[in-house]
Amino acid sequence: MPSKPALFMLTALLPLALADASTTLHRCEAADGSVTFTSMSCASGEHRSVQEVHPYSPGWVAIMPQANHEAVTGIKNKGREPGIVGRTEDQCGNLIDSRQRREAIINRRIIAGMSQRDVESALGKPDKINTRTSTTSYRYDLKRGRSAQIDFDERGCVKGKAKSRTAKSPR
Repeated sequence: MPSKPALFMLTALLPLALADASTTLHRCEAADGSVTFTSMSCASGEHRSVQEVHPYSPGWVAIMPQANHEAVTGIKNKGREPGIVGRTEDQCGNLIDSRQRREAIINRRIIAGMSQRDVESALGKPDKINTRTSTTSYRYDLKRGRSAQIDFDERGCVKGKAKSRTAKSPR
């Protein structure tokens, strides 16, 4: 069995031996432009250049050199920020922005410009759905005989403020 100092030296020198485990390949370019890589010699009439290859070994990180985009493409980067060409429009015509919509849903409020899906996210499934011609109404039964009605237009957007009603007392 090798001694501890000898074992230590072997383990210390092993990464150095692996780091130098590069292979040399020949890049052979024919007259027609086709390229072949080989560890043998190139055929006659082919232009030869030497390529050094470092094989991947587990535990090591291969660092690629940063590409110089301007040198490769010839296009100069002016450093401008990309511009917004178009803006997506929601089904309700962007009457409210995403921040207002999010706050309304969290606070369980209904505002004009919300979609049916937004209303259901804020208040849950309605107790009653009434559909007439091109409009839809959601009715929510609240505590103490009160109810709330939300009217939607033909696109499925809240028309105006929600109406809160008190249930009629029986006679």
